[in-house]
Amino acid sequence: MRTTRRDFLKSMGALGLFTIVPRRVLGGKGFTPPSDQLTKGIIGTGGIGMSSLHFSSDERCRLTTLCDVDANHLKNGVEKGRQMFGETFKTYHDFRDLIHDPNVDIVHIATPPHWHALMAIEAAKAGKDIFCEKPMTRTIGEGQRVVEAVKRYNRIFRLDTWFRFADTFYGLGTTVKPLKKLVDSGLLGWPLKVIVSGNTGFTWKFYWVGKDKLVTEPIPSQLDYDFWLGPAPYKPYNSHRVHQTFRGYWDYDGGGLTDMGQHYLDPVQYILGKDDDFPVKVECDAPQQHWDAVGIWHKITYTYADGCQIVLEGEGFESKGKTPYIEGPKGKLYRGFECTIPDIMNKLNEFPDPEPQRTDFIDCVKTRQKFALNEVNGHHSCTLVNLGTVALRLNRKVLNFDPKTQRFINDDAANALINQPMRGQWTL
Repeated sequence: MRTTRRDFLKSMGALGLFTIVPRRVLGGKGFTPPSDQLTKGIIGTGGIGMSSLHFSSDERCRLTTLCDVDANHLKNGVEKGRQMFGETFKTYHDFRDLIHDPNVDIVHIATPPHWHALMAIEAAKAGKDIFCEKPMTRTIGEGQRVVEAVKRYNRIFRLDTWFRFADTFYGLGTTVKPLKKLVDSGLLGWPLKVIVSGNTGFTWKFYWVGKDKLVTEPIPSQLDYDFWLGPAPYKPYNSHRVHQTFRGYWDYDGGGLTDMGQHYLDPVQYILGKDDDFPVKVECDAPQQHWDAVGIWHKITYTYADGCQIVLEGEGFESKGKTPYIEGPKGKLYRGFECTIPDIMNKLNEFPDPEPQRTDFIDCVKTRQKFALNEVNGHHSCTLVNLGTVALRLNRKVLNFDPKTQRFINDDAANALINQPMRGQWTL
C-alpha cells in the first residue's frame, strides 16, 4: 500500500521529527513537489476567514477546502476562490467532515470562539495541525482541554495574534522586540506595571457590546442557526446574535475585551516573561452586567505573585492624559519609546537581544517544532482574558486565583464558569 504525504506527516507528528527532501533534489528551482506542499481548510468563511491574510494559497500551502453553516458565506468563498486562484474548492456544512478529509493537512478555525475548543480538539484527534483565531477559547477549562489534546496527539498549534513577534504594536510606534529587551535589561527595575490604555488604541472596539432586548426574528433560509449555536444554550434567533455582532453575547464571546484582549495582553505576557505563569488576583471596576448581553467596563487589573501588574483601562479613560505604557521603580516608558531613562537606546545596545522566535507556521508544521505562539502560552494569555470575563459576568470586585490548580479561591460561582455545560450532543 502506498504511503501518502499526509500519512507521512501524521506518522512524523507522532515521532516529533520530520526530515524534508530538498526541492533541488526533487525538481530544481521553481518546482514544488507534492511532498513539499501542504493543504489547508478554513472553517468559517464570514469575516476573518475571508480576509486577505488567511484566504490565500501559495506553493508552500494550498487552500483547498471550506466549511460554513451559512450557505451564502460558503457560496461567496467558492466564488472568491475561483476569481483568485482559478480553483473550485471542496465545501462542507459540517466541520467534522472537513477535519476528517484526508486531503486537508491544516485546519484553520475562523468561527466564533464558542466553537474553538471543540474544533481544535477534534482536529488534534484527527491528526491535523491547527491555526486558530483569537481568543483561543471562551473559557479557562476549554483552554486546558486544548492544551491536553495538542500534547496528546503531538500536533502543531498556532494562535492568530502576532504582536509578540511581528508588526508595530498598537499605538506605541515600535515592535515588541525593543520593549522585551528593555524589560529584560532590568533598567526599569522590578516589579513592573503595564498599562493598556486608550493611548495604545485599546478602546477602538471597546463598545462592541450586546443588546438586552432582542426581538425574535425569522431564521434566514441560508443559515443553519441550530448548528451555528452548537454547544451554546438555545436562544431565539435575532440577527444581532450572529455573524459580525456575535461578540456582544456571553454565550459566544465577551465583547471588545475578548475580541481585542488577547491581541493586547499576549505581547504583555511575553514582555514580562509570564508565558508560564498566571496572575493570582484580578480586580474589576464595572457596572452590573446583563445576564446575556456584554456591557461596558471601566478598569481591570491583573496582579502576579511577584507584584507585576497589567492594567486594562476602559470607559472613563479614553481622554486621559499622557499615560506610561510600562513603569517600574527606576523609570517609565511612554508611546513612541519615550523613556524617562536618559539615552535609553544607547544603553539598550549594551544588552543582548531577546531569544529568536519560530514565527514561520508552515516551517513549524514541517519540522514539528512549536510555533512562537502556541497552545501553551496562548492558553496563558487567553486565561488573562477569561479571568476578566468571569469577574465581569459575576460583578466581582476582586477574584483570587490559584495558578497551580487554575481555579478560583473560595468562589464556587466563579469556578462554575471555568467548565461550562454544553448543549445537546456537544462535549469536550
